[in-house]
Amino acid sequence: MRPLLLLRAARAGVPLLRGGPACPGKARPSHSEPRGRDGRGGEEEEEEMEGCHQLYPGHIPTSPLQKALLAAGSAVMALYDPYRHDMVAVLGETTGCLALPNLRDKMRNHPEGYRILQERPRIRLSTLDMARLQGLPDGSLGREYVRFLEDNKVSPDTRMPAKFVDDEELAYVIQRYREVHDLMHTLLGMPTNMLGEVVVKWFEAIQTGLPMCVLGAAFGPVRLSTRKLQVLATELVPWAIRSGLNASCVLNVYYEQRWEQPVESLREELGIFPPPAVRV
Repeated sequence: MRPLLLLRAARAGVPLLRGGPACPGKARPSHSEPRGRDGRGGEEEEEEMEGCHQLYPGHIPTSPLQKALLAAGSAVMALYDPYRHDMVAVLGETTGCLALPNLRDKMRNHPEGYRILQERPRIRLSTLDMARLQGLPDGSLGREYVRFLEDNKVSPDTRMPAKFVDDEELAYVIQRYREVHDLMHTLLGMPTNMLGEVVVKWFEAIQTGLPMCVLGAAFGPVRLSTRKLQVLATELVPWAIRSGLNASCVLNVYYEQRWEQPVESLREELGIFPPPAVRV
């Protein structure tokens, strides 16, 4: 399949892998056996066999070749239109085979990160008490997070669920990364325009090692004006790199239990330097 056809199939939720190993204790029905030994039709057993490869709801099994094609196609689309969040998501999942286990290990070896892995919190409108967050004092993480969502007209529900990660725990790790992305904007004081996104990607590239973040950091600036490129190169990128290197792993923060904490206090705790006094 060509990359674009694979991407269309993936967006439609069509399983891509064929001919994988069957579930333990199950035998594939032969073409000469129209009904299974338990009386079920062959089509029912085929459907059950398809489900055996699904590791979590929404998981789409893919071969290494299919992952490579998806990565190539999504990279082209994401570079053409950086606001295609679905393509950015596919790229992150199909190229994160080395970075995701490393992030998972960092979480396992940290008390707060380990709790997050065990409890699997989600940042969604259905899990957020927006009225409570809006009522928190100015400068608190919860109030500034809601202000960021309102000012930039974004919603946590736009984050796509993981599909192509062939490990249930690693799928949660990348899901968590996506759902705290807007919190990274809040902590770094960056808007969702192209310049702000590039700065956040530089920070995330240092923090996570995800190839998708590295690609966004490297190629995102091509759409910026000369003035913004100068500000990016002289002020923002050096700050983002220093903060990324100095900060502890941002996935090890149970943000849902830190809403009352002042943003400045959390920055200091993590090791994120104050943002430069430049207009982004």
